[in-house]
Amino acid sequence: MATKKTSPRRNPMDQLMQASAAFGFRVYKSVFRHSWPDSARTRSLATMSNVFLHLHPTTIRRASLKVTYTFCLGGLSFFFFLVLTVSGVLLMFYYVPSVTQAYQDIKDLQTVVFAGQFLRNMHRWGAHAMVIVVFLHMCRVFYTRAYRPPREFNWVVGVLLLVLTFLLSFSGYLLPWDQLSFWAVTVGTNIAKATPFVGPEAQFLLIGGYEIGQNALIRFYTLHVIALPLAAAVLIAVHFWRVRKDGFSGGL
Repeated sequence: MATKKTSPRRNPMDQLMQASAAFGFRVYKSVFRHSWPDSARTRSLATMSNVFLHLHPTTIRRASLKVTYTFCLGGLSFFFFLVLTVSGVLLMFYYVPSVTQAYQDIKDLQTVVFAGQFLRNMHRWGAHAMVIVVFLHMCRVFYTRAYRPPREFNWVVGVLLLVLTFLLSFSGYLLPWDQLSFWAVTVGTNIAKATPFVGPEAQFLLIGGYEIGQNALIRFYTLHVIALPLAAAVLIAVHFWRVRKDGFSGGL
């Protein structure tokens, strides 16, 4: 009588490794829904199906890949925006926009809170760096004539982002509520008051009265942590989208 041949029992560890590999492959395919990018078509699919690679056009001129052409100024501007966002959110845990408490909160950040001085300096120097890098980015675009058709709209978006960068820096200047920030904002709002036709109304809208006090601090705080960052985030998304659609400009 013939006996039934049985297959050897598999090692449980081998079964676990095989199941893990199969699961990992399914996860990979759920994220990257294309084959290995070894042709023009698969490389385009890899770019279009990846949220990070999708920020770049599918085809790029070789001249625009040179570091000396862009100096990565656009990417550095976005990097500093992220640094300021993260550090700003952390600073909000320790800061209260009150004329009776704001200055003391800044002092506590410098002397009491663990790594508070480092956090504040990172936010402060990150803001300075962002202003400089965004300005240099605009100069680079202008010098290389990257604003020409079909990129006129994106140039306008970039100018608006430059203005928002200045406004973010200016609105954050009042928050420490010290003598330097108080008089700097006093001068700035008086400059706004000199605007033809709408000057007094613009100053009243900014400071919420006729002198800088609690109303001004609350308004500058709201602008600095909510209104201006949201507007900048929307314009940054539009800016990236137009770069994706218009492509990179070539060299000079």
